[in-house]
Amino acid sequence: MSSVIPQPVVAKLTSAAIFLVVTVDSDPRHEETVRALCGDLASLLRGVGFRDPDGRLTCVMGFGSDAWDRLFGKPRPGGLHPFREIEGRHRAVSTPGDMLFHIRAMRMDLCFELAAQILSRLGDAVATADEVHGFKYFDARDLLGFVDGTENPVDQDAIDAAIIGDEDPTFAGGSYVIVQKYLHDLKAWNTVPVEQQENIIGRAKLSDIEQADAAKAPYAHNVLTNIEKDGKQLQIVRDNMPFGDASKGEFGTYFIGYARSPDRIEQMLDNMFVGNPPGNYDRLLDFSKAVTGTLFFVPSATFLDDV
Repeated sequence: MSSVIPQPVVAKLTSAAIFLVVTVDSDPRHEETVRALCGDLASLLRGVGFRDPDGRLTCVMGFGSDAWDRLFGKPRPGGLHPFREIEGRHRAVSTPGDMLFHIRAMRMDLCFELAAQILSRLGDAVATADEVHGFKYFDARDLLGFVDGTENPVDQDAIDAAIIGDEDPTFAGGSYVIVQKYLHDLKAWNTVPVEQQENIIGRAKLSDIEQADAAKAPYAHNVLTNIEKDGKQLQIVRDNMPFGDASKGEFGTYFIGYARSPDRIEQMLDNMFVGNPPGNYDRLLDFSKAVTGTLFFVPSATFLDDV
C-alpha cells in the first residue's frame, strides 16, 4: 500500500462542506464523461484551491454499487453493495446515488466553486439527487445543542479505521462511506428536559463530558453507536455537519461515516434503528428522521489518476 495514495478521507475537520450526490444518466456515452473526471479531479482541485492555500480545500469522490459496475466493471470492491434499508422502530431509508462528492474547506466559497466546476464538467451526464451545504455551528455543536464528533479517531488511528489495507489488496488505499441526511424536530426536542436529553445522547450538554458507563442509559446514542468485535472497539471516521433552512423550518445533521469495511457502520445503524438487543433502539431517532441513505466506495487517488 506504500505506493498507493488514498483520497483525503481523513482530512482535518473544516468549517464548511458541500455534500453532493448525483446519479449518472443511463446513456452509455455519458460514462466516458464521468471516467474523464476521475483523472481531472486533482487538476480542478488545484485550480480552485490555489486561490487560497490556507483554505484547506479537499474533495473525496465515491461511487455507488450500480455505477461501479457500469463505469469500471470487474474487479469490484468486496464490500460494495446498495445501501440496505433498516426497518425497526424507525426506518433507515435507501435513496438513489451513483456518485458522492464530499467537498470540504474553511470557506464555503471554495466549496461552492469546486462543486460548480465539477457539475459543469459533468454536464448532462448526471442529475443532482441531493446537495447539502454544511456549516460549523458554534463550538462544533449540532443543531440539537450537543458537540458532535468528540470521539472521532485522529492521525494513525483514523487511517487504521478508514483506509483499506491488506484485507483487500486490489483496493488498498480505498474506503467505504455511508451518508444519511437527518432532519430534526427541534420543537419537540426543545421541550425535553436537559437531563433527559443528556441521557439520550450519553454526555453532558454544556461541558461535553461523557457520562460514566455505569450511569448511561442502555438506549443512549453513544452506547448503541459503540461497536466492538472480539473485545476491540471498531472505529469509524465521521465528519458530520449541521445544515438547515430557517425560512422552511428545516434543521438537520448530515451524517457521513468512513470505514475500511461497511460492516461496522451497518452494525452501528442496526443498533440504532432496530436496537441492541432488538427493541432497545436509539431514542434520538424519536426526534431525528433519516430521509436519505446511500453507500459508496471511495477508491484511492492513485486509482482515479489511472482511470
